[in-house]
Amino acid sequence: MSRSIWSKVFTNFVNSLRPRQAKGNLMGEDYMNNKYFEIPADPRRGKRNPSRWFEPIEKSNFEQELPAEWEAWLRGRRKEIPSTEEVLKNLGIMQMKKTNAKKVAIENPFVHEESQVNPNEHKFPVISEYELPDQVIKKK
Repeated sequence: MSRSIWSKVFTNFVNSLRPRQAKGNLMGEDYMNNKYFEIPADPRRGKRNPSRWFEPIEKSNFEQELPAEWEAWLRGRRKEIPSTEEVLKNLGIMQMKKTNAKKVAIENPFVHEESQVNPNEHKFPVISEYELPDQVIKKK
């Protein structure tokens, strides 16, 4: 039994000395021209999960927004890379929601964007029946 343990230790040691893949495989590109890379998993070497990363256009800007589909792939929440059609379809839906939200804000006077709200202005309609008289407020 100890022989099999030592053979596994030796095999793992030899496998750890073998050269690893240093450069990732280019998996795809999004509409913002970010490039996505992957080094596949290699269970023989004890690497169960693939390594995934992206290269932004501006090399130092890793805080930029990513398409949700690519972010899910990077975090391992999906196995397959997103198709260009899927990403562009969801981008169209997102832009449509933004334009619809602007239309609703214009049509409905009680819906405001944060940049348009005046702090001195009442946020709710003032109805005289529900207002407290000044005398009651002063007594407190």
